Amino acid sequence: MPQYQDLSIFTVPASFRGKSKLTVQLWWIVQETLFAWSPQIFYEWRVILLRLFGAEIGKHVKIRSSVTITYPWLVSIGDYSWVGDDCVLYSLGKISIGKHVALAHQVYVNTGGHEYQKKTFDIFSKPVLIEDECWITNDVYIAPGVTIGKGTIVSARSSVFKDLPAGKVCVGTPAKPIKDREMYS
Repeated sequence: MPQYQDLSIFTVPASFRGKSKLTVQLWWIVQETLFAWSPQIFYEWRVILLRLFGAEIGKHVKIRSSVTITYPWLVSIGDYSWVGDDCVLYSLGKISIGKHVALAHQVYVNTGGHEYQKKTFDIFSKPVLIEDECWITNDVYIAPGVTIGKGTIVSARSSVFKDLPAGKVCVGTPAKPIKDREMYS
């Protein structure tokens, strides 16, 4: 009988995670304990933990303790950026967040998926880039391979499946620009 997918033959390529299985497991233990249990104001502590595992984190970055990061060695965050409560950085591929970026609460940045057209259901990753001065508001989903241009706002509960231009306010599923974002002096 024909099958859509056969998970009994699925494998993760040896180098896919970018680090050993032991390092991955160690990070997940640290994330669930030392990172997650840290008081809200211990931003620098969480940055130190992330840097120890290879993340590139700029100065004065604020990351909440409820944030989940799959592989920190694939994450870079620029100066003065914020990552809010319950955000997920599903970093199977590179996630680059610019300077002065605000990710509100429950933002899901996804860099991976499966090739559903193949019976082997192969896993893949594509990088996500959020350029400087963006505001990604509450409960936004960002798909693999997306770039969000400098200064763009993505409205609450939007889903971003394709690149968004710089300096726009974007809304919807799929997110689309509805107006220019005003600049302030």
